[in-house]
Amino acid sequence: MRFLFKLRAAGECRLLTVNSRNSSSAAEAVSTLAFVPASAPLDTTELEDLQDFVSRSKRLFVITGAGVSTESGIPDYRSEGVGLYTRTERRPVQHTDFLKSAKARQRYWARNFVGWPQFSSHHPNCAHLTLSKWERLGKLHWLVTQNVDALHSKAGHQRVTELHGCAHRVVCLGCGALTARSELQHRFTSLNPGWSQEAGGVAPDGDVFLTDEQVQHFRVPGCEGCGAVLKPDVTFFGDTVDRDKVRYVHKRLVEADALLVAGSSLQVYSGYRFLLAAHEKKLPIAIVNIGLTRAEHMAWVRLSARCGEVLPCILPLSQRYY
Repeated sequence: MRFLFKLRAAGECRLLTVNSRNSSSAAEAVSTLAFVPASAPLDTTELEDLQDFVSRSKRLFVITGAGVSTESGIPDYRSEGVGLYTRTERRPVQHTDFLKSAKARQRYWARNFVGWPQFSSHHPNCAHLTLSKWERLGKLHWLVTQNVDALHSKAGHQRVTELHGCAHRVVCLGCGALTARSELQHRFTSLNPGWSQEAGGVAPDGDVFLTDEQVQHFRVPGCEGCGAVLKPDVTFFGDTVDRDKVRYVHKRLVEADALLVAGSSLQVYSGYRFLLAAHEKKLPIAIVNIGLTRAEHMAWVRLSARCGEVLPCILPLSQRYY
């Protein structure tokens, strides 16, 4: 039984991976895994356990983190050997620095301007597409993502909360107006004609590495309506998630009968709090993530493997291959 399951799983995973890419280039396929840490081969018994877990759930609540998007070519912060914190001493912008310092805002937006074309062009991988399929089939009750890359929305999700916001939107800190990040890119280009810099590396969330000298002449516009400071509609490090959003997610969790974590170490409390609530409710919890998480002691099922390799192997409904 498990041998047949393994053959089916491996074949379907490869098929979904190929079909979800826009290019069949082998070089491009390899590059999408550049920010994915190494992991052991899939364990058939663990796959069977996860299949049982998903099959038993009728209202599955899913939390995703950066480990879902690394397979789309977006680096994360904490992955061993390939995350930003292990590759460099650089750290993301802090909320208070962005608010208080015009220099910090200039540095952030200059780097984001250079990184935006690549960041905005990333596509959902087979993990995103699989979860979207589960939603359409009625298996997935609600999805909460800690990512700001909009890849779940691109994959077609409707029942989704972007816990930390979305980098594809920009908010005015004065009047609260929301605009598309793509529109701001045009304003940057108009305000900085001929300005071009070569990045020294790629960082998470659309950031790139530029020196202070490279950004010193970059001009940053204000809100077109009121002239106030513009900020990406995301929760920076050091900021807190909106309370109404947290309450809304807790309500969706109360309606669920199981919780699956995909691609998150849960080191940030904003996401971990929902594990605590699920554990208190005695909900079954499964975790698919390469490397240790903050909730190892809560997991009923645990796989240390790529989300894009594992999730397409799981049938969302009750039928099984024997």
